[in-house]
Amino acid sequence: MGGTSRTGQQEMAKHVTDAFDTGRHLLVQAGTGTGKSLAYLVPALAHAVNADKPVIVSTATLALQSQIVNRDVPRLLEHLEDQLPRPMDVAIAKGRGNYVCKYKLGGGYPDEDEGALFALTEDGASRQAASGPTSSLGRQVVRLREWAEETESGDRDDLRPGVSDLAWRQVSVSARDCLGAQKCPMAEECFSEMARARAAESDVVITNHAMLAVSAFEGLAVLPEFDTVIIDEAHELQDRVTGSVTRDLSGGMVLSAANAARKHCKVNVEKLTQAGKSLDKSLTGVAAGLMPKGLNDVQSAAVQEVYDAARVAMADSKPEGNEPVDGARQMARSQLVYLVEQSGRLLEAAEEREVVWASRPGSFVPGQGYVQPDDSTPATLYIAPLSVAGKLREGLFDGRTVVLTSATLAIGAAFEHVAGDLGLLGDGAPSWEGIDVGSPFDYPKQGMLYVAKHLPKPGRQVSAEALDEIADLIEASDGGALVLFSSKRAAEDAAEALRPRLKPTILCQGESGMTALVEQFGAEKDSCLFGTMTLWQGVDVPGPSCRLVIIDRIPFPRPDDPLSTARSRDIAQRGGNGFMAVSASHAAVRLAQGAGRLVRSTDDRGVVAVLDSRLATERYGGFLRSSLPPMWPTVDKKIVTGALKRLGETA
Repeated sequence: MGGTSRTGQQEMAKHVTDAFDTGRHLLVQAGTGTGKSLAYLVPALAHAVNADKPVIVSTATLALQSQIVNRDVPRLLEHLEDQLPRPMDVAIAKGRGNYVCKYKLGGGYPDEDEGALFALTEDGASRQAASGPTSSLGRQVVRLREWAEETESGDRDDLRPGVSDLAWRQVSVSARDCLGAQKCPMAEECFSEMARARAAESDVVITNHAMLAVSAFEGLAVLPEFDTVIIDEAHELQDRVTGSVTRDLSGGMVLSAANAARKHCKVNVEKLTQAGKSLDKSLTGVAAGLMPKGLNDVQSAAVQEVYDAARVAMADSKPEGNEPVDGARQMARSQLVYLVEQSGRLLEAAEEREVVWASRPGSFVPGQGYVQPDDSTPATLYIAPLSVAGKLREGLFDGRTVVLTSATLAIGAAFEHVAGDLGLLGDGAPSWEGIDVGSPFDYPKQGMLYVAKHLPKPGRQVSAEALDEIADLIEASDGGALVLFSSKRAAEDAAEALRPRLKPTILCQGESGMTALVEQFGAEKDSCLFGTMTLWQGVDVPGPSCRLVIIDRIPFPRPDDPLSTARSRDIAQRGGNGFMAVSASHAAVRLAQGAGRLVRSTDDRGVVAVLDSRLATERYGGFLRSSLPPMWPTVDKKIVTGALKRLGETA
């Protein structure tokens, strides 16, 4: 394929092939530059030639998913054309929300806030001028409607240029609100259904961990039947699966569902409305954070009231057989179904070893930034599994062959940590093999690790000192910076603060589709891309466009993160070190992933700058640094800015 021979890639391909042949699970750590996607795609295609079911390839991020589908697979199929016995079909499977909904475009669902899309007249009527909508959101939606008439895929990633998340929501629906192929009058033209049909007939299906979680946990047929699966970015599997099955419940959600059921289903919702008020009352004054003892008697009674009332409303709202399809009714009923499922789950949380916590959304206060509201605001309940190991063992590993790979799958030289999280340790666990095939890069010569030891310990917001440091580094490199933040809010605030100060273009996650942003960043050698966890992995931008990676802080779980707290306590109760097993291990893997965005080819040169002084000053800093690629380390800012200026001049 015009590349270089890589021993690690060949070794990985051999082990993946052996796993397919023997049916034994495989964990492969393959450092950046190994070319692991080709190392598993070649065996996948070879296996799929004679298989009855497709091989599933799952990624954590849409960025890597897009890279595999749009770059790796086409090149590979082109070069293997003469060696394959027949043409091979490779398809992509995404959630429904990634596709334009034609039924929604045709007015089948309740209108969004029309005032946000178009200017309003004095009497409140919508007005669209001859030149088109007057708001940015309105113009984006008009462009989306025009694009929907000409696109063949309806896939958001095929839209150039991209649109904001808010605009996209005007033309898409969630899986929960979708009418389904059996009821929707636009099913034959549905982009999502057509994508699923293509996947069912394909040899290899590229999907993501969230879809895999729905298949494994809920048994829904969102993917074709499969018995062989490759999980890339496997270090993210536990968190992505956990996130996909984490749910919330609040009095406001109950009242919203009651209003929707009354308006669109014409049912009596008096009891459901009262249940929502009871739930709000029971959660007033509850401190935000982990609820280690679960619900108290008053809260349990309120949740039981929601469960009973939602079941009655759901039964009363069932449409008659001859009633026409109604998107509004579907959305209302989906809210009722959700209430029944999640209130029932909360009532059984203790028996199912699930974690329950209360939360309140932050709010922005001028001069103070984002603050938490006081405890008089009713809280929202959240529920998530303490561990996904058992479910993954049963729903994913049982009866299938699973290959898991990542550049950061082991901690030190041991795979046991991730294996235990995923259900591969303990009584009855299936057999597996773990291998590390290394990396072909010369990290000490290609990369510099700079720790800003002089900066203050990071706080809740990006500090003025950290913003100055980011500005100095970007000015020295003349752009070409991928700036990774621990929260979306921090990325947005930093972008807003630094745009007036810096000459290079600053792109920010959420302002366009992820694929479009990464492509623009890669194409423009002086632009900068600010983003959060989605960009910490799966982004592959070789060359001078990414010559500086800045990480704002060590990516520990938040100290008030209830799930990490619960897992740490559970480990401590069993005699382990909860901080090192959960928080430090979590940070080590993600820090290595973020640093791994810098060197993507043998010609790459650059700097990874960590703005968290704790990496140099705290005892656990050595453990975290040992997880990083072995770049040349320094705390001297002058050396770093000098190197960046030279890189910027040659870019």
